[in-house]
Amino acid sequence: MLKQYTLRMPGAVFGGENSLDNLTNLVKDTAKVAVFTDKGIEATGLADLVTAKIGQAGKEYVVFDELPAEPSYQQAQAAIDAFKASGADFIVAVGGGSVMDIAKLASLLKTDEYGVKELLDTPLRAHKCVPTLMIPTTAGTGAEATPNAIVAVPEKEVKIGIVNPEMIADYVILDPIMIKKLPRKIAASTGVDALCHAIECWTSNKANAFSDMYAMWALDLILNNIEKACDDPEAMAEKNRMQIAAYYGGLAITASGTTAVHALSYPLGGKYHIAHGVSNAILLAPVMRFNSEHPAVKERLAVAYDRCCHENKTCTTVDEKAAWMIARLEAIVKHLDIPTSLKEFGVPAEDLEGLVESGMRVQRLLVKNMRPITADDARKLYQETM
Repeated sequence: MLKQYTLRMPGAVFGGENSLDNLTNLVKDTAKVAVFTDKGIEATGLADLVTAKIGQAGKEYVVFDELPAEPSYQQAQAAIDAFKASGADFIVAVGGGSVMDIAKLASLLKTDEYGVKELLDTPLRAHKCVPTLMIPTTAGTGAEATPNAIVAVPEKEVKIGIVNPEMIADYVILDPIMIKKLPRKIAASTGVDALCHAIECWTSNKANAFSDMYAMWALDLILNNIEKACDDPEAMAEKNRMQIAAYYGGLAITASGTTAVHALSYPLGGKYHIAHGVSNAILLAPVMRFNSEHPAVKERLAVAYDRCCHENKTCTTVDEKAAWMIARLEAIVKHLDIPTSLKEFGVPAEDLEGLVESGMRVQRLLVKNMRPITADDARKLYQETM
């Protein structure tokens, strides 16, 4: 565990029922608001809830809704160029991880000195130019709390995380109305993404007092609420807990970081365009089973069992507790009907070596995995999913 650690957080977070009402006050000193969203969110009417509040404040706004899911850096740049031309001085992101990530990048790039491509290699050169408000419409990515923005790099067939502390949002609104009608399939995949954030940060070799606090709270909330939150459209208490858990997971990422599940999932999204949460779900149990052979990881899984198992606790040994945790992860993914085989996405066996090569490039995350992962280990993990 780290002996020195830092946590930067959003400036203010508004949560609970009707927390969207705070938006009117947040934009009162702005001249023009840029609303980042996508066509899917617009179709649900959720973007209208936000623009109505901006209208109530008497402020001009412009909507950018041509934002693709899991964007390439070129697509992100195109959206940012449109924003730059708008003259807006405040950014509101209404959507999932991709929408929020593009909005965060836009907050740094109201300049012609550099673009998204340059930040792939030198992310810290950029500084915030425009304040941001994140309003997540999923309970999973935690992007509202992180300094990260993920973009695909098509020429390398991988995703890359751009990390800059100045991308941390100035404001966050967690209003349960924004996730009430989330389709089960999306709620499931984004919820498992949050689960991965929590358990990866908890078992990271960069874990520390800050990340442990938020990762454990997130893990406890997710393990005990995710299924009902996804299955029951009216389970607002469980949905709200998932929303809070996703935010906590984002804070845990900011304090420590994800590990091998995310690292090895990036090529699946980058080349095969498998949804990020689904990619993580495919690798979650195999990677955690591999990691649990490390004594320190096994001990941490046992501690998680003691905190998160609310049923009759029958496990007594560290081995039993760690095994229960991994079985619980598998049970959640199965219950939520998330595919666990790459065959379902047409990934051919002959692509194995390319996956290994791409996955091993994500050293930014692999170095945080408590159990070191070699190319042979990565190969076996991918084979387990084929």
